[in-house]
Amino acid sequence: MSRVGKLPISIPAKTEVNVADNNVVTVKGPKGTLSEKVDRDIIVKVENGNVVLERPTDQKRHRALHGLYRALLNNMVLGASEGYKKSLDVVGVGFRASNQGQLLELSIGFSHPIFVLIPEEVKVSTVSEKGQPPRIILESTDKQLIGQVAAKLRSLRKPEPYKGKGIKYTGEILRKKAGKSAGKK
Repeated sequence: MSRVGKLPISIPAKTEVNVADNNVVTVKGPKGTLSEKVDRDIIVKVENGNVVLERPTDQKRHRALHGLYRALLNNMVLGASEGYKKSLDVVGVGFRASNQGQLLELSIGFSHPIFVLIPEEVKVSTVSEKGQPPRIILESTDKQLIGQVAAKLRSLRKPEPYKGKGIKYTGEILRKKAGKSAGKK
């Protein structure tokens, strides 16, 4: 059996999981509600405060789907109960980040500011502290969506390898290059 797929998903307090007839799993928790359509071959059961997934055969496709849907449902349960948070640092002289609701304005070294409309499911906020690079904080219940939005923001100005200027994840360790040598004799 799949090592990931056979693990039961424990349901935290104040969170409920419902499985509809057409294999649509809905997770409702204090942070929000998420739903996912599970492949018809995968059997989803809610028993003893756990979600258990089973597969009909050991075909390669069934094994792959077993682990996939277990991971997706686990992310949904964690998102609905606790939520997900990602933060990005905007590193560079004169680089700024500010937001008006869901509209994020970035000044990251181009001749014009860049405006990014963040989806409604993701809550965005910006923090500017003296001596620290501006920080963009993203919060959501959907792990896939928050990761995609964070990756899109990072791709606007990836950190360059010489000075590290650009948008990077908080805590990301960059490998810097040495640059030109002083002169050859």
